[in-house]
Amino acid sequence: MADEKEEGLVLVARKGGFGLPTACPNCLAVYLHLKVTHAQFDLQFDLANTDSDHVPYVECGDYVAFNNEKGGVMESLKEDNIVDLDSKLQTHVIPEWLSTKAMICSWLAVAAQYELWVASDGSAADKIYFSGLLWPIRKIYRKAAKAYEALSLRLGDQTFFFENRPTSVDSMFLGHALFVVHVLPVSSAQNGCSY
Repeated sequence: MADEKEEGLVLVARKGGFGLPTACPNCLAVYLHLKVTHAQFDLQFDLANTDSDHVPYVECGDYVAFNNEKGGVMESLKEDNIVDLDSKLQTHVIPEWLSTKAMICSWLAVAAQYELWVASDGSAADKIYFSGLLWPIRKIYRKAAKAYEALSLRLGDQTFFFENRPTSVDSMFLGHALFVVHVLPVSSAQNGCSY
């Protein structure tokens, strides 16, 4: 990661709320990714396109890494050699790293979206994305409980998931966990939701 490439980074995200710098789970993961790498960046909010799938995005001069292109912001930053937490992973760890990443990006992300859009009263979604948005998710994804169990076993007593250092998996999961703890209603877990 070249210092000159980090200068002038701007993370454009959805607005903050619930005690978080950005209340959007995708934006929060990218925010944490940049923080963990100690990248210097400014945080700005896109108030005009709050429901757009290109948010979050990172700008640096003429460079832009959009959420909806090239595998997302973190993948674009990695591919373009701007910010990469994963470059020094040992080869033998990569298969488990990939499966852990996939579990967070699919099972946990879908379960959080279900809670946000369907299982709750919608007030949190309204605060994050504003009212009037389509309800994108209609089916709960019961694999979240298995994902949490697997992640708990993987992490054990360690601080980080792989090689005792932060990777993008840590950023993604921390973003997910902080979103769940700060935004989703406590009543969902108490009502026997599979999440």
